[in-house]
Amino acid sequence: MRVAVSRKTPERAQGAILDIIAPGATRTTPPCPYFGSCGGCKLQHISGDFYDRWKTDLLRAALSRAGFTAPPIAPLLTIGFGHRRRADLAATRYNGAVQLGLHRAGSNDIIDLAACLLLTAPLNAILPGLRRLLATLTAFKRSASIVLNQLDSGVDLLLKLDAEPSADDRQRLIAFAKSAGLTRISIIVREQNPESIIILKPSTVSFGGILIDIPPGAFLQATHDGEAAILAAIIAGLPSKLTAKSKFIELYAGLGTFSFPLAQHARLTAYEGSPAAAGAAAHAIRRQALNRLTMTTRDLARRPLIKTDFAGAACVILDPPFDGAAGQIPALAASGVARIIYVSCNQAALARDLKPLHTAGYRLTNATPIDQFPASPHLESVIVLER
Repeated sequence: MRVAVSRKTPERAQGAILDIIAPGATRTTPPCPYFGSCGGCKLQHISGDFYDRWKTDLLRAALSRAGFTAPPIAPLLTIGFGHRRRADLAATRYNGAVQLGLHRAGSNDIIDLAACLLLTAPLNAILPGLRRLLATLTAFKRSASIVLNQLDSGVDLLLKLDAEPSADDRQRLIAFAKSAGLTRISIIVREQNPESIIILKPSTVSFGGILIDIPPGAFLQATHDGEAAILAAIIAGLPSKLTAKSKFIELYAGLGTFSFPLAQHARLTAYEGSPAAAGAAAHAIRRQALNRLTMTTRDLARRPLIKTDFAGAACVILDPPFDGAAGQIPALAASGVARIIYVSCNQAALARDLKPLHTAGYRLTNATPIDQFPASPHLESVIVLER
């Protein structure tokens, strides 16, 4: 291929492909019509077997940087296109027309999407009507962002607008929610708290058989199948010998995605920094009178647990945000907990966080790569450590 190099360092070069003289053996035809312009799914041109090896090697390299050489890595679990149940979209008015979609590669410009191969069919079905709705809203002046969550009860919509909605705007939002069969439409104006414009039915998901009322725009695992695969890897990594008095500690618990299933195996104390997420989980715990599970609101970046907080725990499970758990790792490494299960979506943060655990004497017993971000360099992984 011929490439125009725009930036070069001793380690790497960056540029744009001018043309492909002869396709390599691992190149395939990208299935998406927006490939090359849209900022997502940049690796659609790489064929399956090579792509799977490359993605697994991302995890292998991260574990090696942490000090774990020749780590035991399970086969890659792949979740393909059409399964993503959460969409974070952007919208803008341009020359009087609404553009709705994802950002162009390396730019704030928006690629106007008719549909996205990543998304589930119900989410894609909403896009045409959503574009028409946005065109009519006076509260949408120049830019907006949209969060679509496909819940167990239906599709939930959160709009972040740049002006206050008029009475007519509110009626249009209500009419759209009804015609699209949404569970709820909520809005945020200039970083205010979410306001639900209409609630047509409960916005719920089930974790471990327990229904959770989901806050507007709440974080969910990207795919249902990915969530199930992560949970299966966590359960497989739990200690085999547990008693009625065994205790787990979970950090960065979110809505309780894994907390509720884990509480079926041992008593669980969970910590989450988002008051809305922790509150939703705590409400379900009280409603179901679940005495084996406690959810505490605590910002672990500002107030990490200390060494003694881990006393008596048979296992610590953590699923930190993209930036990892740097502030929490020192106390965890010093705690001496026999089993740690680390869920990661960022291999750089994983390598950094695991290194002190390796130094503290932890052994890696299993690593499971889960590709719920197809055709991208992002990878989910579940790492089981013990000492």
